Amino acid sequence: MNARGALHKLKHRLTTKSLRSQLLARSLFILAALLILIGSLQYVIMRDFLYRNQAEAMMSELRNIPRDLFGGGWSMGNVPNKAHKSNDMNHENNAVQGGAPGADNEPQMPDNVPNYDTANGGRPNNPVFYMLDKSMAIIDLDGTYTDITASRGIASPRLTDAQYDEVREQMIHQRKVQYRVAASEDGIEQLLVFTNPYPGSDAILQLGQKTAPLKDVLLRQVSIFAGLSLLALIGGVLLFLPLLRRTLRPLNRMVEAVARIDAGSLNERFPADQGQLEIDRLAESFNGMLERLAHSFEAEREAKEQMRRFIADASHELRTPLTSIHGFIEVLLRGAADRREQLYPALNSMQGESTRIKKLVEDLLTLAKLDRAPQLHLSEVRLDRLMEEMEPHLHMLAGEREVRFHLEAPILVKCDADKIKQVVLNLFHNAVQHTDAANGVIEVTVQAKNGQAVGSVRDNGAGIAEEHVAHVFDRFYRSDTSRTRKHGGAGLGLAISQSLIAAHEGKIFVESKLGAGSTFTFTLPLLGSSDSKKV
Repeated sequence: MNARGALHKLKHRLTTKSLRSQLLARSLFILAALLILIGSLQYVIMRDFLYRNQAEAMMSELRNIPRDLFGGGWSMGNVPNKAHKSNDMNHENNAVQGGAPGADNEPQMPDNVPNYDTANGGRPNNPVFYMLDKSMAIIDLDGTYTDITASRGIASPRLTDAQYDEVREQMIHQRKVQYRVAASEDGIEQLLVFTNPYPGSDAILQLGQKTAPLKDVLLRQVSIFAGLSLLALIGGVLLFLPLLRRTLRPLNRMVEAVARIDAGSLNERFPADQGQLEIDRLAESFNGMLERLAHSFEAEREAKEQMRRFIADASHELRTPLTSIHGFIEVLLRGAADRREQLYPALNSMQGESTRIKKLVEDLLTLAKLDRAPQLHLSEVRLDRLMEEMEPHLHMLAGEREVRFHLEAPILVKCDADKIKQVVLNLFHNAVQHTDAANGVIEVTVQAKNGQAVGSVRDNGAGIAEEHVAHVFDRFYRSDTSRTRKHGGAGLGLAISQSLIAAHEGKIFVESKLGAGSTFTFTLPLLGSSDSKKV
């Protein structure tokens, strides 16, 4: 069983990650996710930035190309009529000046006017004006697509008619440079910009440039960012590990303290000021819990000790009268029963011992009931009159002792009259037991003080030593351990009195000094003064 438990514990340790490793892994995961997100956003933003800058540069090139290259009076699909109009004007000028048509009088085309290839639908065909690394195409309104640079090895990507219609709308309504990315028939991806060949034209002039150089720039930037991110992760691990170890040091101290506490040291406490709010709060909670546990264990230990002492005292108290009864029975069985002078004293002694046993059992039952839930029959009672009713009985118990009463009237309380009488009888009987039979003086006092009804029983006996005062209300406790049963009871009267007063929400205490007697005082909540008619 032990081997199986050890194996299970080892397996649990192997499968359970430490808090430090979990925090490190989760922190690195979050950092990596953030770097990936930043890298992705950087790639998208930089790609758009590079493409847009390149598109604006390409548009600037288009705008700088002379519009005469595309024939301002050029009719779509026909040879430009700009040249024809120039020839007619020259012929008319020659006729007015009297010149004859001839070779010398032929109109000369400007140097910046392109040659037109009539076999190519009248499109410009002057390679001087076309960049070698770009493609160019013209798209008419009727959808006619003319790839100008296809013969030079740079094919222009062709979009759909719907896309070209969308481009025309954007050219009309949007001022910003619009670009598109498309692949030509040979699979080369190009960046495309669009404009009109000349003002007022419905045709689209499309200029394209390969995106490979731009992608190379993006790839280099992404590679640099990935390398820096990897270095950041490695640096984060190297820096985060010691910081994490230092951060978790208070928690490790708590684990070590718990291990010491588990070994049985309930006096161990956690430091509650370690500079970390959560750890400090946890330490305070643990300290409070340990304090309660220590009190609980101490209370349990005391309860066990009291129970052990209670059983021992109860057994001792019961054993003495039972031993006496057993001895008298043996005497009677040996022949004393036939002798009248021995029979009656034995029976009287047996009756006394049985009475003591009965009283002890009744006291134990009373304490057991008070420990559970005392049943009180509360009513408004004049405490001073209650003492007056008990006065004859108390005088009888005192014997030759002097009894003095100091009763302040009226003292009104809410109590169970029978239980309060039992308290007074217990205190008075205790005073009788500890005072001299001839010279003893017992004073019974009832008064109102500080909003409470105060009753006290004072005697002039030998008093109680200071070390015993705190224990006089313990069960079976007797300050004079050598005292015989003749001079004392079982030690339950004061314990019963304390339980009864506590059930009435009052207090009971003793003041005593060796050689000066003792004063037992109890307090009850005072209801107020009243006349005799209210009782």
